[in-house]
Amino acid sequence: MTDFDPATFDSVDPAQFAKLVKSTPDAQIAEVMASDKRGKILDAVFSRMPTLFRADRAGSTNAVIHWTITGRPDGGSDTYEIVIENGTCTVPPTPERDPKLSLTMGPVEFLKIVSGGANPVMMFMTGKLKAKGDLGLAANIANLFDIPKA
Repeated sequence: MTDFDPATFDSVDPAQFAKLVKSTPDAQIAEVMASDKRGKILDAVFSRMPTLFRADRAGSTNAVIHWTITGRPDGGSDTYEIVIENGTCTVPPTPERDPKLSLTMGPVEFLKIVSGGANPVMMFMTGKLKAKGDLGLAANIANLFDIPKA
């Protein structure tokens, strides 16, 4: 993942990103996500979520979801908010609303989930992914997005 440059992330499509995550050892992903590239990578991933959203599968789903990615270099976490309502998905610049679901995971687990390289249910069962709130929504999130397959 060291050849991954967030500055050129726009030229990497979701399938290429999934292959990159799948082919990179966890330790190397962790190293990059502990660097100054972390924010750019997370911002790029979340900025793409509205384009990968499947309104045709959302039905009447209206939800605010908070994603908390732990393991920031300063020991903190980054929280992003996804709002699904009226058949759209938006990612506000800062989390402001009360979530219907909160997901917490490490940076390696996050990248594996969003790139289709990990089973979120297994991660939940093994404690690598924590979910608080609407667990039915948690089980359905993957269906609401076109998640690339590596």
